[in-house]
Amino acid sequence: MNAEVSIIVPAFNEARDIGRLLGTLRAFGEPAEIIVVDGGSSDETTNIAREHGATVIEAPRGRGSQLHAGACVATGDALWFLHADSVPPVNALAEIRGALEDEGAVVGNFELRFDGDSRAARFMTWFYPLVRRLGLIYGDSGIFVRRRTYDQVGGVSPIPLFEDLDLVRRMKRAGNLVHLDAELLTSSRRFEGRPFVPVFLRWVIFQCLFWIGVSPYRLASRYRPVRSENIPDEGSNHDRVPVKL
Repeated sequence: MNAEVSIIVPAFNEARDIGRLLGTLRAFGEPAEIIVVDGGSSDETTNIAREHGATVIEAPRGRGSQLHAGACVATGDALWFLHADSVPPVNALAEIRGALEDEGAVVGNFELRFDGDSRAARFMTWFYPLVRRLGLIYGDSGIFVRRRTYDQVGGVSPIPLFEDLDLVRRMKRAGNLVHLDAELLTSSRRFEGRPFVPVFLRWVIFQCLFWIGVSPYRLASRYRPVRSENIPDEGSNHDRVPVKL
């Protein structure tokens, strides 16, 4: 399969980071459909996205609804979901296409490294491979999916939390997951100025509650925003404490 890849980026007030991501994608030197799905930004996010040649659409705020809105207008054989604060490896598109040459592969992700030299960033870089062995795959690791299988399983659910885990779980029932060794860099901003240990323990607790069946809507009501200027509406999962860990 020589997959045409559509890149989908959900965004909300991401003017600080989105230009870096889109500039990196354009520097690949390969034509690719780039769709930025804005959830009502009040900063320059959408203007920056358009300046970099991305298609910009709007959707109700919340990563699940924004990702699915992007998928609905995407035309590629494969969908690659990226966070706005990510920096993908230069060979990412070739890696995705190569992985999907295996017809049994329907979903995959990248090796993840958190930027900076803080203790929290180093710990999370070490920790992610461990949880991956448990089958837990998170959106900040650059999840990509085969389009036809994405449609078959019903796409991203518009739930306020853990939409990434839910999608991967359903995709894996339809085929194989592929982990790529190529490294994707993500921001450590979620750790800045905040005590890491309580945040991490809270995240573990919320994970456990989700897996035993507690409603993600109920869990979302307990989250507080990381950035006070980007206070999400109820039901949104942008910038809430445990989501991005």
